[in-house]
Amino acid sequence: MITGLNHLTLAVSDLERSVVFYSELLDFSVRMRRPTSAYLDVGTLWLALVLDSTVRCGPLPEYSHVAFSVSPTDLPHLAERLRLAGVTCWQQSEDSTSFYFLDPDGHKLELHCGDLQSRLLARAAKNGRALNLSDAN
Repeated sequence: MITGLNHLTLAVSDLERSVVFYSELLDFSVRMRRPTSAYLDVGTLWLALVLDSTVRCGPLPEYSHVAFSVSPTDLPHLAERLRLAGVTCWQQSEDSTSFYFLDPDGHKLELHCGDLQSRLLARAAKNGRALNLSDAN
C-alpha cells in the first residue's frame, strides 16, 4: 500500500545553482552534498538534486509540475521573493492560492496554499454543480 510521496529527484545541469535556488529562495535545508548530488528537505519533503548532462534546457510543453504546500500567509511573501529574484512564471493563477514558476533548469513548480477538498469545491463551483465531500475522502 502506498502511504505517500517518499522523495522527489530532479536532474539539474548546475548543482551549485540549484542548491542555492532551493535553499536560499525556497528555504530547503541542505542535508548532504556530494560532487554530483545533493539531498535537501523542507517539512516532510525530501528532495534529491542530481547532476545530469542530459537535463532539459527549458520547460517541457505539458502541464506536469510539482506543487509545494505553503500557508496562505506565506504565499504572497514567497511569491514576491521569487519575483524579485527574477524567476520565470510559467502560468498565471486563476485565484490567489497558487504561484507558478520555473526552477533554473525549467522544472515547472507551484507554490499552493490549498488542499484537495478546497480544490474540489472550487472546481465544482466553477462548473456550477454541487460536490458531495464525503465522495472526495
